[in-house]
Amino acid sequence: MQLTSLQFLIFLPIVALMNYIIPKKFRYIWLLIASVCFYASLDLKGIPVLLFTILSTYLAGLLIDKKEGNIKKVILFAAIAANILILALSKYSGLTIFAVVGISFFMFMAISYCIDVYRGKISSEKNILQYALFVSFFPNVTSGPIERAGNMLPQFKEPKDFDYDRVVDGLLQMLWGYFMKLVIADRAGVLVNAIFSDPKAYAGTATFVAASLYGFEIYCDFGGYSNIAIGCARVLGYDLMKNFNSPFLAGSIAGYWRNWHISLSSWFKDYLYIPLGGNRKGTLRKYLNIIIVFIVSGLWHGAGITFAIWGLLHGLYQVIGYILMPVRDKLCSIFKVNREGFSHKLLKIAITFSLLNVGWIFFRVTNFKDAVYMAVHLFELHPGVLFDGTFYQLGLNRPNVILLVIAIMILIAADIAGLMKINIREKIMSQGLWLRWLIYITAIVVIVTCGIWGPGYNETGFIYVQF
Repeated sequence: MQLTSLQFLIFLPIVALMNYIIPKKFRYIWLLIASVCFYASLDLKGIPVLLFTILSTYLAGLLIDKKEGNIKKVILFAAIAANILILALSKYSGLTIFAVVGISFFMFMAISYCIDVYRGKISSEKNILQYALFVSFFPNVTSGPIERAGNMLPQFKEPKDFDYDRVVDGLLQMLWGYFMKLVIADRAGVLVNAIFSDPKAYAGTATFVAASLYGFEIYCDFGGYSNIAIGCARVLGYDLMKNFNSPFLAGSIAGYWRNWHISLSSWFKDYLYIPLGGNRKGTLRKYLNIIIVFIVSGLWHGAGITFAIWGLLHGLYQVIGYILMPVRDKLCSIFKVNREGFSHKLLKIAITFSLLNVGWIFFRVTNFKDAVYMAVHLFELHPGVLFDGTFYQLGLNRPNVILLVIAIMILIAADIAGLMKINIREKIMSQGLWLRWLIYITAIVVIVTCGIWGPGYNETGFIYVQF
């Protein structure tokens, strides 16, 4: 039962209705039951691993709160090591018994809980059922956002009353997530899969377009999931953290990472980069820490060498950016470049986007030689493929390609509005009754009619579920 399945669209209203009928002090029990059922529907064999993570980190939190000195460190290390071992077996051993859905996400939440208790940021949770709900909460258990106990546990203890505006806002965010996933991501994936399946047949311009489309595919797939999850939680009365903030409009790789998979980026910053020393131990150590963090981030996604290279590339991008900063400042001063000007910002976005495309190749292609071939030939210009009908022969006809382009333009417009602090959902909800409902119905009709449905549709096909 994925978030895009018909079963989920039946499941959520039932859970939400019961959530607001049940007395507040018992709601967490109902949500825990719903969450366990949801997870079991996706991966029944993963339940023992989920339970182990919950029990081991719950007990570790209690013991850390009670002990002093080095004993606390030993307990923390043991809890982290035990869970990381299972995570490593899941990703790198090839044993299906450890291939558990969402393991990276719920384990990172549980590990951060233990570290926060150790640091004294939060007290250990005494109610094991509320803690179990934090780790297994069904909207975000399989693909995030990677939440923090300090945000979620207080909400479970004091749930909100039913709020019509919150529910509508959550449903609108879910609709946007479905648009991103079903209209853009799944449609872009058809072209991406066709081109990446035969790298040497589509060098140059076609590869650049495919890498660009893969960026939009993974953004709309994962960002779509995040919007559905956040909106779903809001329908139930809970607030999950924002996970994406117009990442492709960033003017640097560092800026991109501040706005892409924010919950993971902030997790690595708080629980790996800063403990390694952050920027407190000199410039060279700072650069080394950045590279270590991004290589680990690559390996978090998968065991292949291409994932490690993807992470290394992003680390090097940032280090080189820091090294060249004085040069860029000097050139801008000499040529009197207006850094706030539209043309300069657009150039920075274009350069950042091109660098991202090189990285996407290594993220998408598991065969190292094919990835290198595509990256080397990425910027060879063959503009004819844009006009000779090549892209209409890769699984999508002309109307579908045009629809994809229009949908991406709508996405970019929405992201620009977001950067301008324009809340589109609030704007819609502030309209008159007839206009609001016209927008709601139109959005649903567009998603249903333009989404990639029908024979062969894989409702479990969220990209980040595999991580």
